[in-house]
Amino acid sequence: MNPKRFATILVLSLCFLAPVTLLCAQEKSTSPEDRKPAKTAASEPRTKDGRKLLTALDLMKIAGVGNPRISPDGTRVAYTVSETKMEKDKEWKNVTQVWVVAITGGKPQQYTRGDKSATAPEWSPDGSLLAFLSDREKDGERQVWMMRADGGEAWAVTAHKGGVSGFRWSPEGKQLLLSATDQPNKDEEDRKKVKDDTIVIDQDIRMTHLWTWNVDTKAEKRLTEGKFTVSDPQWSPDGTRIIYTTRPTPNADDGSLSDVWVLKVANGEKKKLEDNTGSSDTARWSPDGKWIAYTGSPDASGGVSMTYLYLIAANGGATKQLTTKFDLPVGTPVWSRDGRTIYFSTNLLEAIDVYSCDVASGEVKQLSRRGGSTGITEISRDGKTLVGTSSMAKQPTELYTSSADFSSLKPITDHNAWLKDYALADTEIVKWKSKDGTEVEGLLTKPVGYLAGKKVPLLLNPHGGPTGASLNNFSGTVQVLAANGFAVLQPNFRGSTGKGLAFAQANKNTWGKGDYEDCMTGVDALIASGVADPDRLGAFGWSYGGYMTFWILTQTDRFKAVSPGAGLTNIYSMYSQTDIHRYLHWFYTDKAPWEAEDLYWDRSPMKYVKNVKTPTMILHGQVDTRVPIAQAEEFYEALKERNVPVEFVVYPRENHGFTEPRHLLDRVRRYVKFFAKYLNAPVVTEPADE
Repeated sequence: MNPKRFATILVLSLCFLAPVTLLCAQEKSTSPEDRKPAKTAASEPRTKDGRKLLTALDLMKIAGVGNPRISPDGTRVAYTVSETKMEKDKEWKNVTQVWVVAITGGKPQQYTRGDKSATAPEWSPDGSLLAFLSDREKDGERQVWMMRADGGEAWAVTAHKGGVSGFRWSPEGKQLLLSATDQPNKDEEDRKKVKDDTIVIDQDIRMTHLWTWNVDTKAEKRLTEGKFTVSDPQWSPDGTRIIYTTRPTPNADDGSLSDVWVLKVANGEKKKLEDNTGSSDTARWSPDGKWIAYTGSPDASGGVSMTYLYLIAANGGATKQLTTKFDLPVGTPVWSRDGRTIYFSTNLLEAIDVYSCDVASGEVKQLSRRGGSTGITEISRDGKTLVGTSSMAKQPTELYTSSADFSSLKPITDHNAWLKDYALADTEIVKWKSKDGTEVEGLLTKPVGYLAGKKVPLLLNPHGGPTGASLNNFSGTVQVLAANGFAVLQPNFRGSTGKGLAFAQANKNTWGKGDYEDCMTGVDALIASGVADPDRLGAFGWSYGGYMTFWILTQTDRFKAVSPGAGLTNIYSMYSQTDIHRYLHWFYTDKAPWEAEDLYWDRSPMKYVKNVKTPTMILHGQVDTRVPIAQAEEFYEALKERNVPVEFVVYPRENHGFTEPRHLLDRVRRYVKFFAKYLNAPVVTEPADE
């Protein structure tokens, strides 16, 4: 589940959506309950034409590409590449480094190296230096480092106590604008040393504030202070003002309570950009500094609402809503250099695409139509080249450049070229009608080498959110499962984004009803088409997808095996356990559980746990704050006492979204083997139990 509004959830993040999708093989065995996973072939698994089949271990080699920044002269792009360092008998680590590539493409150059990550690259305004964040000197304490624009040894620039979370160059290049979390005072540090460290909930909160840092003199000056937290600061083009976003706390539950402020650097004067009852975010200066574009919602309830694009004069005045007739949420605005157009990305059906908005008329046009996920990050100073990130069904995220009208889009990086040696599964958009006639879409990934007309085991994979969507971009888990012979259906059920506000709000007060029917009719459609074997159905999901799979367990015996991950089971208790109370409150008649007890309990899988007979594998992070592990423990104990085949796998140190490489590897392997066991399918690419 994601606490952000309708728009914010689209930024992929995938952060709390399902851990992607799955697939396995087609051969039958006589007793699935007693069947053990097949031994891995001695040789590397390949297709008949000699191409390799993707394994869970292969997923650890995929490079994560992002954060592109164009050099001031427009000739180069700095960006980051994240990779997993895998060493035998040692901790596997995710390490991020800074790379640079010519804006026309070609062979990229790695600028930073070592065991410490380097993130958030930023060119100096004159293009002579490249700055980044790293904790090279002290673990967990990131400072700003710099190096020459042509490479070489880097040096530490800042020495802010406790480190910094972000920075921005001032336009003249003499100062850095730092974002940093308030640190304990001496008394607090002394008490912590002797474990006198009691925490008062909702009171002992560390806020993030702003400082300036003089690059030459090392002098720093605090700009903001108080019982609020600051994010996303932006210098005005002339360096005299700063816009930033505030929230009451950094807690997820306060994510929708945002306001944009303007600060005068000379005297520290602060003024709210506008007085409204909703939320305001992602403010960006026009190139001439006369206007500010920002995104906002008239509703700050924390529920599902529309995010619009707004425009206001930098010196104040009336606010103009630009996207009045656009029924999709607006992402972070990116100004054209002439100030006439604002670009942004948003989710449309199973894709993320780039749009333009004419500043004068508010006319919105769709520019990219690639069918995957295409985001825009920046525009070169001459206004001719756009840079962003792109992912397709068979291609992990890479960088691209494009003309302003997207008539010529060109990839400029290819860090995962090795995947060309692998047979990857095809994904297609499928459509069907739900029980009440609602039109539903989703993604169907068929097994590698699928033969038309052959029935195969099908895995249903509802996405998280529920305010989210399954997108037709690269999904490593899906590809591994496809290599093992499974088909995967990812339905964009009612409550999903990408089809307008009404559809995104269509599951308010009705969790487990219409969205459940949307999923089941999708399975029926694939059975009717001859793709899915009705006797070999499985389901898995994460977060709200975990809720849906827990719900499926209690409502039907059609599935042979189900694996809920980080899922909700008791909505009544979940309300007080989660870190996004406002979000749940909105979905349940805008009432707390003690005000709507019957509704909360009626929508809880725990109410119906006595119906469950299906073999179950529950996965959960041990320190999950979004969906605390107690939700899984309740359901597991009930199944165990009722002698339902159940396995409960807990991942130490993991929160709602997993980060540790070995845990990510383990999760995919468990999916393959669990579904292979109960859906009569041989394990093709994964090793036998170690």
